[in-house]
Amino acid sequence: MTEDFKAGARDSIGILLGLVPFALVFGIAADGAGLSTIQTVAMSAGIFAGTAQLVTVELIAANAGLAIVIVTGIVVNLRMLMYSASIAPHFTEYGQRTRAVLAYFLTDHVYAMSIAEYAEEARSRNKRLYYLGLGVSIWLVWVAATVVGYVLGAGIPESLNLMFAIPLVFLAILVPAIEDAPQVVAALASAVVAIAAAYAVAEFGLPRGLDLLIAAAVGIVAGVTAEEVMAR
Repeated sequence: MTEDFKAGARDSIGILLGLVPFALVFGIAADGAGLSTIQTVAMSAGIFAGTAQLVTVELIAANAGLAIVIVTGIVVNLRMLMYSASIAPHFTEYGQRTRAVLAYFLTDHVYAMSIAEYAEEARSRNKRLYYLGLGVSIWLVWVAATVVGYVLGAGIPESLNLMFAIPLVFLAILVPAIEDAPQVVAALASAVVAIAAAYAVAEFGLPRGLDLLIAAAVGIVAGVTAEEVMAR
C-alpha cells in the first residue's frame, strides 16, 4: 500500500517544478506586506491555498479591512466546493476524520491528478494513499519554498518594491486557464470591473480591497451566465 503513496509523490514532481516559483513569490510578498515568519508559515501550512494566500497578502499590504480580506479569501476558494462534491464519492468508505484530513490537502493540482488517476480503471491503487502522496508532497514543498521566499524577501532592500510580482503571477495562472468563451467573458468582465472599482475605491475612500471582491463576484456571475446562455 505504501507503493500507492509513493506513486502519488512521484506524480507530484512535475507539479512541484511550477509550484516552487509560486511559493517563493508568496514568501517574498508576505515579507513585503509586513508579516512575521510565524504568520507566513502559518498561512502556508494552515490555509494551503496559493491563490487565496496571494490575494489576502496583497490586501493586507494595501491595509484592507479584516472583513474584506476574509470574504475575498473565501470567494477565491469557492471552487473547492465543486472539487469536494466531485471527488467525495471516491472516499465514502472512510470516516469523517479521514475525510477531513483529505479535504485539508485538496488543491487544484491534487484534485486534477487524483481524478485523472481514478479514471484509470485498469489500476487498482489505494485512492486514499495516492491522494495523500500527492497532497503531502505538495504541502511540504509549498511550505518549505514559502520560508525560502520569505528569507529572500527579507534580504531585498525596501526601496525595491516587489509587490508588482503578485499581479504578474496571477496573469501567468489566468491566461493558460482560459479555455472557452464563458471563461473569456468572466476574465474580461472581472478585469473591466476591477479597473472601474479600483478608481471608485481611490476616489470615494471606500474600503481597500473592495474592488477586488466586487471584480471576483462579477467575474463569477458573468462566467456562469455566459455558460448558461451558450448552452441553450
